[in-house]
Amino acid sequence: MHRVSKAANLKLATALVAFMALPPLAGSLMAAEQKPVHPGTPEAELRYKGAPVPIKPEEAKDVVTPKAPPLKPEEFARAKQLYFERCAGCHGVLRKGATGKPLTPDITLGKGTDYLKIFVNYGSPAGMPNFGTGGELKAADIDLMAKFLQHEPPTPPEYGMKEMRASWKVLIPPAKRPTKQQNKINLSNLFSVTLRDTGEVALIDGDTKQIVNIVKTGYAVHISRLSSSGRYLYVIGRDAKINLIDLWMAKPDNVAEIKVGLEARSVETSKYKGFEDKLAVAGTYWPPQYVMMKGDTLEPLKIVSTRGNTVDTQEYHPEPRVAAIVASHFHPEFVINVKETGKILMVNYRDIDNLKTTEIGAARFLHDGGWDASKRYFLVAANQSNKIAVVDAKEDRLVRLIDVGKIPHPGRGANFVEPKLGPVWATGHLGDESIALIGTDPEKHKGSAWKVVRTLKAQGGGNLFIKTHPKSKNLWVDTALNPDAAISQSVAVFDIGNLDKGFEVVKIADMAKLGEGPKRVVQPEYNKAGDEVWFSVWNGKDQESAIVIIDDKTRKLKHVIKDKRLVTPTGKFNVYNTQHDVY
Repeated sequence: MHRVSKAANLKLATALVAFMALPPLAGSLMAAEQKPVHPGTPEAELRYKGAPVPIKPEEAKDVVTPKAPPLKPEEFARAKQLYFERCAGCHGVLRKGATGKPLTPDITLGKGTDYLKIFVNYGSPAGMPNFGTGGELKAADIDLMAKFLQHEPPTPPEYGMKEMRASWKVLIPPAKRPTKQQNKINLSNLFSVTLRDTGEVALIDGDTKQIVNIVKTGYAVHISRLSSSGRYLYVIGRDAKINLIDLWMAKPDNVAEIKVGLEARSVETSKYKGFEDKLAVAGTYWPPQYVMMKGDTLEPLKIVSTRGNTVDTQEYHPEPRVAAIVASHFHPEFVINVKETGKILMVNYRDIDNLKTTEIGAARFLHDGGWDASKRYFLVAANQSNKIAVVDAKEDRLVRLIDVGKIPHPGRGANFVEPKLGPVWATGHLGDESIALIGTDPEKHKGSAWKVVRTLKAQGGGNLFIKTHPKSKNLWVDTALNPDAAISQSVAVFDIGNLDKGFEVVKIADMAKLGEGPKRVVQPEYNKAGDEVWFSVWNGKDQESAIVIIDDKTRKLKHVIKDKRLVTPTGKFNVYNTQHDVY
């Protein structure tokens, strides 16, 4: 391989930036703690977009491309590991493009190894991290990745009914489960807390603040959802493993489990009258599909692919990942959001053998969202389009696409009444410090409906979750992915009755009195009564973490939960609030 001068390197890098202008290939959250890998792109965006894919290298078969530089089997294995850990979150498992541009051989072969090495080494102003000059990758790995990207992408296996049924386990059949609650826990105030790096959830009694049980689950549980009755807790890990937990047992624990793919984010249960607790649905990132299951056993019943054409350019996309799923209160339907195609699917589950689906074109790339206070309108972030899509679940139609700030990330959002403008739903943003308030009352406040009626300024970018409660006068905003430790370790809180006075900073991490570590404060979650707010203080896997509980009225510390079993706590889900979509 011939050598190129530093000047030539820079010239090639500039040309390559103009050619590709790729978004980030960021690594995992904890890897990104060390140093900024691209000064031109906010670190919050790098951490968020480039999350590692939990597909094992050996699961994807090597595909040798004759014109590409030769690679040995062990080199393929190393390159696949690097790609899944650092690149697939942006560019897709198949390198066809997701939030990042395509990296397929028809593009990369013509550029050659030297060209690609420069790009990986130096990055780009458009957001591609400088993995070489930033110290993230050594020269040998950069050379390896430049060669690997010229080969056809290794394709992970499909995952269908055969594989699902092989993974499906009913640990306790419904006939052998309790017929009534066997414990004395106030289940409506129970919290399901994700223990990200141990593959567990902690069930914590919201009244006593005691851990009821640590339940084994899939890796990095993304969400917890409740059955309509509140008896069953469904959790799904990023590795696509679903666990069904029976809260009526003397000690709540798993009663069934299934693996529905290789990577996933979403699970939901049927809530419409007559279908309570009957069905569950899960959507996967790989393969791109969703599956319907029996609600009390997780037996897989029907798989539906989400591969198809995008809403904007109408191009075929082979890897449209399933993002948020919610259950309609107006029809026996699941609202299924497909990320890369930008489509919202209203899937009627009344007769799954003759499935009826209403396809609503929204915008790319759909991610998370929540109901307005009436539970008629679902608001979901198309985060890379910087928009919020509003869907009328009663009439099954798109109401409006609303321009908001940079990379909206509402979680489920926050509903409250703005004193002058009426009912609003709020979202924060990863890419800037703004909080967008969107009017949600087309009946009594028609002039304010479905537009940004007010924008607040919070601490900074890197917001993941925003939260309030019908009985609260506070609006809490985290900034867990902000690179400034003082900001990521604290939260902003607004007085809903006097938004003009700005926010107060509450230093949550300091209250936990932990040792070293990033101590990121993430996801405010209310108790059932709405008088307590729970925060996770998320430290490294080998460091002490905690749950900090704040008195919502006084904004003062009420309690700290510490336990050696609370390893990397992140998401928290109160049973009553999750069951009834209270946020």
